[in-house]
Amino acid sequence: MRCRALLFLMIILAIGLLTACKDKKAPPSTPSSTDPTIAAVSVEFLQRLKITTVEEGDYFETLRLPARVELDEQRLARIGATVTGRVTQIHATLGQRVEPGQLLATIHSAELSVAQLAFLKALSQSELQGRAVDRAKLLFAADVIGAAELQKRESELAQAQAEMQAAYGQLSVLGMTDKEIQKVASTRSVHSFSSILATQRGVVIERKITPGQVVQPGGPLFTVADLSHVWLVAEAPEQQAALIKKGEMAQAEIPALQGKRIVGRLIYVADTVNPERRTVTVRMDIENFSGQLKPEMLASMVIQGAPQRRLQVPAAAVIRENNKDHVFLRRQETRFQLHPVILGPENNGYLPVQSGLKGREQIVSEGAFHLNNERKRKELEG
Repeated sequence: MRCRALLFLMIILAIGLLTACKDKKAPPSTPSSTDPTIAAVSVEFLQRLKITTVEEGDYFETLRLPARVELDEQRLARIGATVTGRVTQIHATLGQRVEPGQLLATIHSAELSVAQLAFLKALSQSELQGRAVDRAKLLFAADVIGAAELQKRESELAQAQAEMQAAYGQLSVLGMTDKEIQKVASTRSVHSFSSILATQRGVVIERKITPGQVVQPGGPLFTVADLSHVWLVAEAPEQQAALIKKGEMAQAEIPALQGKRIVGRLIYVADTVNPERRTVTVRMDIENFSGQLKPEMLASMVIQGAPQRRLQVPAAAVIRENNKDHVFLRRQETRFQLHPVILGPENNGYLPVQSGLKGREQIVSEGAFHLNNERKRKELEG
C-alpha cells in the first residue's frame, strides 16, 4: 500500500509539472538586425555636425552650350580692286596690322587711264564753255548779241559741267580719292596706277593676290579683321531657347585658356529655328583686346536663366551611394537616416530638389561625409 501511494503521488506531480510548462508563455523575440541606413551617434559626435532645415531658395537654371569663337562680322572688311589691272606691288603681308587708308597693293590699270583722259577732256570742255559764257555776257551787255544766244551758251556750259561731274564720279568709283583727282586736274597728266587701301584698322587675315596677277573688281583680295572683339556662337536646343534673352550677360569657358571664364553680352538670338538641327543660333560679344581668343577656338557658352523658387540643399549635404544621391535626414536627436533624393544641376553651391524631400525637414548640411563613414563602420561591426 505504501508503494502504491508513493507511485500515485509521483504521477500527480509529473502531471502538474507538464501542465505548468504548457501554460507558461514564451517571451516575445526581439529582432537582432538593425536598419543599415540609420546612423546613431553620440552627443560628442553630434557637435561635429551642422543641421539645416530644407527651405526654398532662388535657383538659376544654367544652360551650358557647346560654342566656337568666330570673327565679328561687323568688324570685318573684305577689300578688293576697284579697277581691272595688273598687280605691280604688294605692300601688306598676312598677320600685319594695318590702319585705315594704309596702302595694301598697287595696280597698273589702262581702264583708269581712259577714265582720267575722259575726265580731263570734260574738264577742258567745261572751262572752255565757262569762258564762252563770260564773253557772251559782255557782248549781251554791249547789245551785240541777243538773249537767246546767251542762253544757248549757258546751256552748253551746264551740259559740259554735268559731263565733267560724271567723269569725276567715275574716277571716284574706280577708287581715286578727291585729293588724287584734284592732282590729275591740276597737273593735267594721267596717273594709271590704282591703290588698294585698308578701309579699317585690324589684322590682315587673308590675302588672295600675287605680283603680276590680273585682277578685276568684285572679288576680295584682302580680308582685314578687327580682333578687339569676337563672337562666341552657339546652337541652343529649341526647348531651351525661351530661357535665353538678348542683352543679358553670359559667360564663356575656353578650354585652350585653361578653362578661363570670360564675361560677355548676348547680342543675337535667332528669330527662327533651324529645321534640320532644331536649334536656335545664339551670339555673344566678347572683348579680346589681349588677342588671346582666336577664331575657331572651341568653347562653352554658360547662360543663366531667370530665377525660380525651388527647394534646395547645400552641395556639401549630398552623399553619393550606389550611383544615387542621398542626404541624412534627422529622425531623432542623435539618429539620422540615409535618404535617397533626386536633385538637379548644382548652382552657386546648392542643388534643387526634384523629389525625395519636403519643406522644413532637417538634414545634415556639414559633416555628412564623416557621418556616412560612421554609419558604414557600425554596419561592418554588426
